[in-house]
Amino acid sequence: MNEESSRRRFLIAGIGAPAVLTAMPQKLPPKPDGLPELIANQKLEYRVLGKTGLKVTRVAFGTMITSDPTVIQRAADLGVNYFDTARVYQNGNCERMVGAALKGRRDRVFISTKTGAGTKEQALADLDTSLKELATDHVDIWYLHGKSKPDQLKDELMEAQQIARRAGKIRFAGVSTHGGQAELMPAIVAHKDHFDVVLTAYNYFMETTIEEPIRQAADAGLGIVAMKVMAGGKRASAPKTKEILGHEGASLAALKWVLRNLRVDTAIPSMTDMDQLDENLKAMWQPLSPIDEKVLQARAAGIRESYCNMCGACEGQCTHGLAVADMLRFYMYSDGYGQFSLGRDHFRALPAQMRDVRCGDCPECTVQCPRGVHVQARLSRAQECFA
Repeated sequence: MNEESSRRRFLIAGIGAPAVLTAMPQKLPPKPDGLPELIANQKLEYRVLGKTGLKVTRVAFGTMITSDPTVIQRAADLGVNYFDTARVYQNGNCERMVGAALKGRRDRVFISTKTGAGTKEQALADLDTSLKELATDHVDIWYLHGKSKPDQLKDELMEAQQIARRAGKIRFAGVSTHGGQAELMPAIVAHKDHFDVVLTAYNYFMETTIEEPIRQAADAGLGIVAMKVMAGGKRASAPKTKEILGHEGASLAALKWVLRNLRVDTAIPSMTDMDQLDENLKAMWQPLSPIDEKVLQARAAGIRESYCNMCGACEGQCTHGLAVADMLRFYMYSDGYGQFSLGRDHFRALPAQMRDVRCGDCPECTVQCPRGVHVQARLSRAQECFA
C-alpha cells in the first residue's frame, strides 16, 4: 500500500464508530446579535460526557493561549458550555482570566482545570489555588496533568482526587495525556471506578493505533475529550510550514476530522479571537468532506519534518538522556502556538543535565524519528530559544 492510500485510509478511519447520545440543554442563552448567518441559523451539538452525565458542546473551549476574555464570554453566550484551563497556563493568570470572564455565567457552564503536582499535598494546594483564581467553589473536572505512563497514576494523587470529591471541590476526576496512550489507557481503564474522563491528544497526524485506546476508554464509560486537535497550531518559523499550517480551511478540516469519531465526546481547540471561534463552531454541523481530506493530506506532508505526534518511539534513544518528545512539544508551544513563555517555562523546569545539553555538539544524532521529524535541528532551535 502506497503512502497516499495509507494516509487516506487513516483520515477516514473510525467514521463507523458507534453513536453517542446527543442532547440539547433545556435552556440556551440567547444568541448575540451580529453573528455570521451560518452560525446564527444553526444549533450547537451537545453530547453526554461518558458516565458523568454532563451534556457538553461537541466543540468546547481550550483556554491555554487565550488572552482576550471577551472571546470566552461570547462563546459562553453562544451556548458553548465547557471551558478547560490548568494551574500552569500563563503562569496561573489563565485561571484568573477564565474566572473573571465567566462571572455571572458559572451556573450554565462546566469548568475543568489540571494539576501537574507530584504529591497529594501539592495537588490539593494547587486545587485550592485554582478555585480561588477561578472564583468558584468547585470545578466540574479535575485532571492529573500530562501523564504518559501507568506508574505516574500514583495512589496519593488519586487519593487527592478522592479527598477533593468528598469535600465537594470537584465533581469528576480525570487524567490528561499527550502521549503513551497505548500503555496508559488500559491502566486508566483499570481504574474506571475512580476516573471519569480522559483528556487525550488526538489529531489526523497521529498513528491509527490511537483509535483502539480511545475505543477501550469509551467502552468503559470514560468521557473522551480531545486536545492538540490541530496538530501543531497555525504558526511556524519555516516559511513553507507556515504556509501549510495557515492554509485556508486546514484548521477547520482538522477539527472536523476529530469530531468524525463519535467516541470523542468533545474537543477543546484553542481559540484566540472571534474569527477562530466562529470557524471552530462550524465543525459541529459541517461533516468531513473529500476536499477536507485532501487539505489534511497536504498539511500532513508539510509538517512531517517538524511535528512530533508523541508516539514515544524516540524514548531512550538519546545518549544524553534527553526527554526528546517533551522538548519537541515545548518548542511547538513557541513555534506553533506563539507562546514563547509557555515553552520556555516548561524547558526551564527540566533537570539541569537536560537543559545544559547542546545537540549541535553531537557529530551525529542517535535519535531516529520513524515519522521523519528532524529531531536534532528542532532540539537545537529549542535550546537556542530557551536556554
